[in-house]
Amino acid sequence: MTVGQSDRKIGWIGAGKMGGPMIRNLLANSDPVCVCDPDACAVSAAVAKGATAAATLADMAAMDIIFSTVPNDSALIAIVSGTADHAGLADILAPGAIFVDMSTVSPIASVTVAEALAKKDILYLRAPLSGSTVMAENATLTILASGDEAAWKTVLPYLEVMSSRRFYLGTGDEARYMKLVINTLVGGTSALLAEALSLGVSGGLTRSSMMEVIGESAVASPLLKYKTAAVVSDDFSPAFSVMQMIKDFTLISDAARSNSVPLLTSGLILELYRAAANAGLQDADFFALVKWHSDMSSQ
Repeated sequence: MTVGQSDRKIGWIGAGKMGGPMIRNLLANSDPVCVCDPDACAVSAAVAKGATAAATLADMAAMDIIFSTVPNDSALIAIVSGTADHAGLADILAPGAIFVDMSTVSPIASVTVAEALAKKDILYLRAPLSGSTVMAENATLTILASGDEAAWKTVLPYLEVMSSRRFYLGTGDEARYMKLVINTLVGGTSALLAEALSLGVSGGLTRSSMMEVIGESAVASPLLKYKTAAVVSDDFSPAFSVMQMIKDFTLISDAARSNSVPLLTSGLILELYRAAANAGLQDADFFALVKWHSDMSSQ
């Protein structure tokens, strides 16, 4: 089900690598979108596809639903609670408006945002994303949602335009934790594959032959299939960088610590990504752990 020509006013904060294609999918579905981003080029690109531009957050005061895709905790808190330079969404949106944050942030920051919005009767939906920029372009993302159930039901038609799978997980911050669960497994896959391939190469196997067999084995996965060409060609152009994975594993570590959950393996994986970054791979795709481990093994 799609919306199309909705009479609701839709705003979007953050029109970058993930936000940009999602905005375009809404526009292609005839859903008008007002875009705000500190990057003028990102705003211009959205406007060229039919969006309208908001110069500041204050220009979004009349929006019924605002989506956001921002880089970190501090950016999310700033747009909701405001800064010394500008008021936040909690101060400018009308009661009953819906705020949908699709970023990867900590549960602690999410709770702070929830409290600020609840005081103003603004509905809050956490809706972090699972998937790549290519999947954002193709509207095949997975959306993990939790928060106000009425907000979920209202925005679901818009989410359907941007994704192929959607899960409503609860009324609190369950979606934040689900995203961290998935990213723990995604980041761990690269780390374990790096070691496994180095072992195979030491025994005379090639990456190509190993990835072919792995792809038909019990451990085959969509992620490994998607990354096979990069691993075989040693081309780690970033879809999701080592530094981004360090950010996510730091969130994972902090969330586990706050809940007294020991994550011994995940702590080691974080250190592996830090080592790869220190070796100059900070801007490479996170599967560059394969290259990092290969280089280390050949020394």
